[in-house]
Amino acid sequence: MVFSSLTFLYFFLPLSLLFHYSSRNDLYRNIFLTIFSLVFYAWAEPMWIFLMVFTALANYGAGIYIERHAATKKAKAGMVAAVVLNLTLLVSFKYGGFIYDNINYWLPLPFSRPSNTLPVGISFYTFMVISYVVDIYRGEIKAQRNPLNFLMFISLFQHLVAGPIVRYSQIETQIQKRTVDWAKISDGVTRFCIGLFKKVAIANVAGVLVDKYFNTQLYEISSYEAWFGLVMFSIQLYFDFSGYSDMAIGLAKLFGFDFHENFRHPYAAVSVADFYRRWHISLGKFFRDYVYIPLGGNRKYHDRNIFVVWFLTGFWHGANWNFALWGTYFGILMVLEKHLKGVLDRVPRFFKHSYTLLLIVFSRALFYFTDFNQLGYFLRNLFYSKNAVSSGILSDLTAHSFWFLLVLLLCIPWDEIYGQNHAIRLKTERVYSYARPAVNALLLLLATMLLVNATFNPFLYTRF
Repeated sequence: MVFSSLTFLYFFLPLSLLFHYSSRNDLYRNIFLTIFSLVFYAWAEPMWIFLMVFTALANYGAGIYIERHAATKKAKAGMVAAVVLNLTLLVSFKYGGFIYDNINYWLPLPFSRPSNTLPVGISFYTFMVISYVVDIYRGEIKAQRNPLNFLMFISLFQHLVAGPIVRYSQIETQIQKRTVDWAKISDGVTRFCIGLFKKVAIANVAGVLVDKYFNTQLYEISSYEAWFGLVMFSIQLYFDFSGYSDMAIGLAKLFGFDFHENFRHPYAAVSVADFYRRWHISLGKFFRDYVYIPLGGNRKYHDRNIFVVWFLTGFWHGANWNFALWGTYFGILMVLEKHLKGVLDRVPRFFKHSYTLLLIVFSRALFYFTDFNQLGYFLRNLFYSKNAVSSGILSDLTAHSFWFLLVLLLCIPWDEIYGQNHAIRLKTERVYSYARPAVNALLLLLATMLLVNATFNPFLYTRF
């Protein structure tokens, strides 16, 4: 089940809200929310629910053990054991086939290749439990003593499938007690409707165009078509994931939780580093706090630390060498930007923005093509192709002209442009407060109409 499905919108969500608010007792609310979260997860892959529950219970016990032996070698041993267990499960299920293929290529193995089935959400909830046990070891949070509450924290359907990566400290008090806040609920409805519209009306449309230009004979496409396909994939990837994050944050508010922002207008960035401070923020903060800083941060071996973080970031996205190449590509760019900061600071904003977008859009080729032969064909035609431009691209540009304008408007950081102007901000908020119900209803109606006959409705980040 995905958020952008009619089953979720008109059956699962209303029912879960009804049960959640049918009681004022926080214990019953947590029980209902846990049950619905487990049903949500089991809807598509019931067999993997046992893995998630095992992970939750193992780290629940590890957290209590670490806290009980705080500031001792036993606490450190418990923390290390929990992290190793979590990473072992992640590597086994996500990278087992990849490791087998690479070893078997050089040294034939006497056993068959392990299954490549990836439990949905494992990349996200593994990082959640790692941050939990490490934060307890550091003394930053207290261990959760109620196993039900901890299972709810891990299994919350709002973030389980594709993030954001929620840390226990962010919602610790809300796990224990949540009050009915109508202003928060109203904000949640708005955020969800915006995310749903971004997903259905923008990401899905871009995805159809991506399939049209990428799922073809790559050696036959022109350079214009190759670049057009890359731009469409860049649009699909952003609106798919940011739309999901908006829906997750909105749903969290409906149930009384506050998740942190996961995107902040990344296509307005003026450097590659700035782009990734705005993109998938929860993942960037995880690698910063649990990998980059422990390695030495910017105090020692700065360049090495950047490369390590980005190599791991690449592999986190998938068990293929193209993701490692993608991570290495950004590691190189980050180091170059660091050493050229003095020069880049003197470059006009327009040029910094332009070069950033060019480098980001190009990187989508490394991200999309898992087969290096396909990647080679594509990159050759991206920069040098004798193929004629098809009439289809002109038709697509004409047919989607209004859609392109909408994409542009949604990428502009209006809150950053006018947010500093107090008078404009207050006036905008006042006007929107009256229009909000009508706007939300319109967005929901449009999304529903598009979903009724939809045959293309994937969530890209569920595969990571």
